[in-house]
Amino acid sequence: MSENMCTLEMKDISIEFPGVKALNNVNFTMRSGEIRAVVGANGAGKSTLMKVLAGANETYTGDIFIDSQHYELRTPRAAKDLGIELVYQEVDTALFPYLTVGENIMFNSIVTGMKGRAMIRWRKINKSARDILRQLNMDIDVTRKMSSLTLAQKQMVLIARAVREQCRFLILDEPTAPLSLGEVAELFRIVKELASKKNVGIIFISHRLPELFQICQSLTVMKDGQVVANRTVDSSLTVQDIVNLMLGRSFEENFPKIPAPIGDVVIEAEHLMDGEGKVRDVSFSIRSGEIVGVCGLVGAGKTELCKLLFGANRMGAGTVRYKGKPISVHSPTSAVRQKIALVPEERRKEGVLVSEPVYFNLSAACLGKFANRFSFIVRSLEIANAKKLVGDLGIKTPSVYQRVKYLSGGNQQKVAVGKWLTSDSDIYMLDEPTKGVDVGAKRDIFQLIQSLAKQGKAVLYASSEINEILAITDRLYVMYNGEFVTELETHKTTEEEILYYATGGRK
Repeated sequence: MSENMCTLEMKDISIEFPGVKALNNVNFTMRSGEIRAVVGANGAGKSTLMKVLAGANETYTGDIFIDSQHYELRTPRAAKDLGIELVYQEVDTALFPYLTVGENIMFNSIVTGMKGRAMIRWRKINKSARDILRQLNMDIDVTRKMSSLTLAQKQMVLIARAVREQCRFLILDEPTAPLSLGEVAELFRIVKELASKKNVGIIFISHRLPELFQICQSLTVMKDGQVVANRTVDSSLTVQDIVNLMLGRSFEENFPKIPAPIGDVVIEAEHLMDGEGKVRDVSFSIRSGEIVGVCGLVGAGKTELCKLLFGANRMGAGTVRYKGKPISVHSPTSAVRQKIALVPEERRKEGVLVSEPVYFNLSAACLGKFANRFSFIVRSLEIANAKKLVGDLGIKTPSVYQRVKYLSGGNQQKVAVGKWLTSDSDIYMLDEPTKGVDVGAKRDIFQLIQSLAKQGKAVLYASSEINEILAITDRLYVMYNGEFVTELETHKTTEEEILYYATGGRK
């Protein structure tokens, strides 16, 4: 690895997706040995820009220079050959769980170094992997299977692999989101060592603003697909300064709030904790007709809380009451029986059955309603139900027989919500319900959620989109690092106040 100074320049980078200009003439510059943060609200363009640099967004326009020499980064291989590595937040997608740590670190050498020979020198491979880990002061057994490692250790292995690949610029996308405080400290130690001793340029994407002052020397702020500021991280810069730079335009779909009568408490929880430390001492309540927000940035614990309440994650401690009576939610089946519904964040993975038709998905949460006295499903009843919901929800599909995987993201999300309407649940939890949907679908989903409140349902709306929380909720809790740090009345708060608490601010 060269120890000489290396410069990286991205000039006039633009990229468009259908109906969206994700990047608009972005200029970005940094040098090796520098730790630079890239921050911005959701949708600002941070990850899109970094994927261009990593060769994962080939349709970009503009120019990329390394040491003043022009390069085309149209494939991940082209980026890797220039020493640019990207460690995604979802580390499992880049690792081989049933191979060892050593095999994962040295994988490219194993694959490309064989040259037709069938002999692999395992001792040499493990020694090389061990030497790299030792250089970084990482204490991980190279013979362990990757599947047995913690998430933090998997990140370390990916970083070790990047060092092995002669990395000059390392992009870390939300690396601390799933980590404990101790694991974060260890990650920071390694990152600082890479920058100072290995002369690696580190690009650090994070929503946790207080962390930036511990690790970064410089800062790039993005908003609406553009760079709006470049700053030095020093004593003159505050979290509030960064918040002010990050704030985007007001929510375009700022619908008038449909008033709903608010009644008695439907669900309340006290001192909830999960078994993994992702939800810590959480207490809240939701009344009938009330839309309560849980607002937090990536990794705050929103998804884990929803899954805990739905019985998909193990309850470590705490009490849940439904209409004043304690209940035990130990599985999704028990949650459904107790009239709790969850529309999960990962709709294609957890919210819908993508290979099944629309009609089946819209009845999947309560098949018993469509069975005859012999417990056989009556297809005509399923079809009639689906046709009504497709009309009511405005689901755009050629027919109810269409497989869900062929629908747009917004229509898939409507199916994910619609399947619960027939179940007549009392509590609806929606985790990032507008993630990845277009403006029209977002409007329809908002109207659907507000109609649930008008029917007297209790709605928990979990989102990292602050402008959406302000537009639809009656009351909200701000979540940071697994905890509710404050409770706010929506009409009395601002985007600035919510973002302050969501990024680690305290009263």
